[in-house]
Amino acid sequence: MIHSINLKIIGTPVKSRSLPNRQRGVVLMISLVVLVAMALAGIAMVRQLSGGLGIAGNLAFKQSATSIGDAGLEAARIWLKDQLVDPNVLSNDVTSPRYFSSWDETFNPMTFNWGDATTVTPAPATGERIRYVIHRLCKFANTAHTAGSQECVVVSNSSGTGSETIGANDTPPPDVTSPFYRITARVDGPRNTTSFVQLVMY
Repeated sequence: MIHSINLKIIGTPVKSRSLPNRQRGVVLMISLVVLVAMALAGIAMVRQLSGGLGIAGNLAFKQSATSIGDAGLEAARIWLKDQLVDPNVLSNDVTSPRYFSSWDETFNPMTFNWGDATTVTPAPATGERIRYVIHRLCKFANTAHTAGSQECVVVSNSSGTGSETIGANDTPPPDVTSPFYRITARVDGPRNTTSFVQLVMY
């Protein structure tokens, strides 16, 4: 015989407690703030990386311009070599190429007017513009380096192992053959890159 038992639960059901209105959506707001912070950090990293690449690129252009500057030095050296057969030519200023028969104490490559400087042609395939000027290392322009009033930096002996400055009223040694010459070349390249190179020769 089967008996049924009816159980009666005494009490009231427990209701779930609802969160206050001010706590609703807090997790979403925190997530948005974290997302914005991550996005800003990513943008900063990209800008830093692109800045580093830009600096590296500018350094490469600078090195390239400096290297190409040798073409200006070589062009000036060849011109000087051709003129040394007649030393009187180098005793005076020459307009083309731009040659100065004095050292010009005020000469500054950064402020010098390069508009009328000699341009090397043809231009490099990479597009740089090369210009140069030549200065004879003598104090007075348009005066022979052997003149009694002249002061020049000259080769001190025939072997060319040293140099000395011959001052006013000094008697040049018999083995002096040529004063020194300073060649300054300027290279203008991409991204407003500008480089200067110099060579002293006799």
